[in-house]
Amino acid sequence: MVQFSGVLGVTMVALGMVLTPGPNMIYLASRSITQGRRAGVISLGGVVLGFVVYLVATNVGLSVVFITVPELYLAVKLAGAAYLAHLAWSALKPGGVSVFDPKEVPHDSPRRLFTMGLMTNLLNPKIAIMYLSLIPQFIDLGSGHVLLQGLTLGSVQILVSIAVNLTIVLAAGTIAGFLSRRPSWLKVQRYLMGTALGALAVSLAIDTSTPAGPS
Repeated sequence: MVQFSGVLGVTMVALGMVLTPGPNMIYLASRSITQGRRAGVISLGGVVLGFVVYLVATNVGLSVVFITVPELYLAVKLAGAAYLAHLAWSALKPGGVSVFDPKEVPHDSPRRLFTMGLMTNLLNPKIAIMYLSLIPQFIDLGSGHVLLQGLTLGSVQILVSIAVNLTIVLAAGTIAGFLSRRPSWLKVQRYLMGTALGALAVSLAIDTSTPAGPS
């Protein structure tokens, strides 16, 4: 039986994590504004599936693989950094398009939107490590059913992420009209977003931390 204190603890930590700008938030906000709320919701579905994949995998041992085979962790981390660098270059290159300009960004199919949302999440190996280091701290060993507790607490984190990101998706769509009437703001946003994505890519690439088990 999951303790209420565990649910509350996971909820607070999950809120802190999801409110910190990262690849998922950037992708969902930009996609919602460039292609509309429906596209944002479909993309969010892919992100959520990524959470589910990592949740199940970490609870059955994938995180142990990352710990015992750090080269695999490094490979996935570098793949994520390369993906972010690609997004940054797309925004900063001459003639690049702002993610907040719905007129110039090509619309993707629902399948591609879902897949891109999924890959954005899966290319962040820290999600697996988050489940490994966070969830065990709120599991009550005396209550038994450790696997069930882990899945339940992980589901709480996913629900918090859905609630916050869905709010972002629905609100982001209204920004398109506002910025479309202010072309200079679009240019400033494009450079700011590209710089932020580039900084995220560099930060991920030079991060020398290694996976660690729960304390």
